[in-house]
Amino acid sequence: MSSGNNISTSGQPSTVRQLFNNRVIRESQKVDNIKPNELLLDKVSVCRGDITVIDVDAIVNAANESLLGVDGAIHRAAGPELLKECRLLNGCDIGDAKITKGYKLPARHIIHTVGPVYHSEYEGTIAGQLASCYKRSLEVAVEKGLKSIAFPCISTGIFGYPNMKAAKIALTEIRRFLESDIGKQIEQVVFVVFLERDDKTYKELIPQIYPLTKTDVLAS
Repeated sequence: MSSGNNISTSGQPSTVRQLFNNRVIRESQKVDNIKPNELLLDKVSVCRGDITVIDVDAIVNAANESLLGVDGAIHRAAGPELLKECRLLNGCDIGDAKITKGYKLPARHIIHTVGPVYHSEYEGTIAGQLASCYKRSLEVAVEKGLKSIAFPCISTGIFGYPNMKAAKIALTEIRRFLESDIGKQIEQVVFVVFLERDDKTYKELIPQIYPLTKTDVLAS
């Protein structure tokens, strides 16, 4: 379930525009050379809750290279057929993504991506790998004709990626993809966070990376 002013993932996640309108997030003074994009305010959503109950074309599973059940919650919710299909995929490289059916999930598909384990001495390399997880997941979605996709916080938790750095990469890479020609097919991207600290992090960063237009600022 969600907390604060966010909507539960069993319902409809709040778009960036709704979060601004409901004063859940506010205009940031830290926007540097980032142009507002009106369309993104309605395409990007965020909520705190359980990604396995969200009804989208695909949810993303933060997996390991074997693809054999790192996220127990997703495998439990999808049922045993998911593991059987994953065994046929011959694993997945770090930064890449592969797709399976969603089975018993509300989501029709699961896109499995392998994030990097964080090591500060390889900051540049692993940042590129993490960005690739988001890009490749979206590319796979587009290849399959999917319109909506939900992401967890990839590489945080046991993989050790600092939450603020990971969230900034996620939000930036998603924006870059949605503004590309290929990204116009995607109609909704949902960031589903589980921990309170990630909820706060996304609320802090979203106004910086998805700022309001001048018209929206005046209206607010």
